Amino acid sequence: MEKIISRVFILVIDSFGIGGAIDAKEYGDEGSDTYLSISEGIKVPNLVALGINNIDGVLVLPKMKNPLGQFARLTEKSMGKDTVTGHFEIAGLITKKPLPTFPNGFPTEIIEKLEKAFGRQIIGNCVASGTEIIAQMGDVSTNEDKPIVYTSADSVLQIAANEDKISIEEIYAMCEKAREIMSGEDFGVGRIIARPFRYGAKGYYRTANRRDYSLPPQAPTMLDRLKEKGFEVKGVGKIRDIFCGCGLTEHIESHSNRAGLEAVSIEIEKDFNGLVFVNLVDTDMIYGHRNDVPGYRKCVEEFDDYLNTIISSLKDSDALIITADHGCDPSTPSTDHSREDVPFLLYGKKIAPKNLGTIKGFDFIANLTEELLTK
Repeated sequence: MEKIISRVFILVIDSFGIGGAIDAKEYGDEGSDTYLSISEGIKVPNLVALGINNIDGVLVLPKMKNPLGQFARLTEKSMGKDTVTGHFEIAGLITKKPLPTFPNGFPTEIIEKLEKAFGRQIIGNCVASGTEIIAQMGDVSTNEDKPIVYTSADSVLQIAANEDKISIEEIYAMCEKAREIMSGEDFGVGRIIARPFRYGAKGYYRTANRRDYSLPPQAPTMLDRLKEKGFEVKGVGKIRDIFCGCGLTEHIESHSNRAGLEAVSIEIEKDFNGLVFVNLVDTDMIYGHRNDVPGYRKCVEEFDDYLNTIISSLKDSDALIITADHGCDPSTPSTDHSREDVPFLLYGKKIAPKNLGTIKGFDFIANLTEELLTK
């Protein structure tokens, strides 16, 4: 019997939530709706054709009379609204206890351990936007060779330093040491993030040398199971960092949405069986966290424009899944992630269109992917 689906491409539009999380109030995110907030005048004909506006509760128009794909609203089971918890759940791993956050900065005992491990004095230790903190503390950090340590509403510890004064290798080494220190139930944050910056004509700016050091998955995920069964499992962009490389057979470097989408086009032309798992970070990192509504809208439009190339290139035995990991409503006062439901779109030349309604759990994607590839 001929196999129907031999390859699955999962594209995660980072932070592209569709609002409506039943527990949003518990996270301070009542009313957040990333897609609706950027929707005025938006032109995303390919997403609309697949059925994004037909998803339960989506208020954006127009609706499609006959969508081309299967579509659903996914609600999160995990506790949190972070990249790690969102991606882990997409891969089938539920986070039952919220990862620790530090709304008042890190305890003195942690800062002392970090300074001893770094061999450098730390500045910052506060909750801050990444672009704002380097504008405020960039001079001191640069002139005195002191790394900036800060956090946000998410479970993260971020380390910013001028890569022209403290080398990239040392910044990464500091993150690795911080990862060892930030462990256990009380201090095991979801991610340690390297945030190198430089000085340019318009002031301090973050470079493309970001790197994430996540907690390793606490149990096998979809990636591990597919790898064990002999499938190729390729991670594009941040996927390697998010999963600490677990379950991947190949890492494909990407530092922008465009590079990630071009990598997908290249993979489509190759001959292999398995999964390509892609994180498209620009919506979140560049626009969501900076409350840039027009920029976010344009970024999604650029994704949609390239989506036509991907869809037209798919082989008969390919399946394309488009989703998100959380929200980051750029229209709210907060610059942090927002607790939101996420879209699910599935397209394949051998997959019949269908409204799947509202489904509890991002892990629906893991279950479906394994079923498509192994049945």
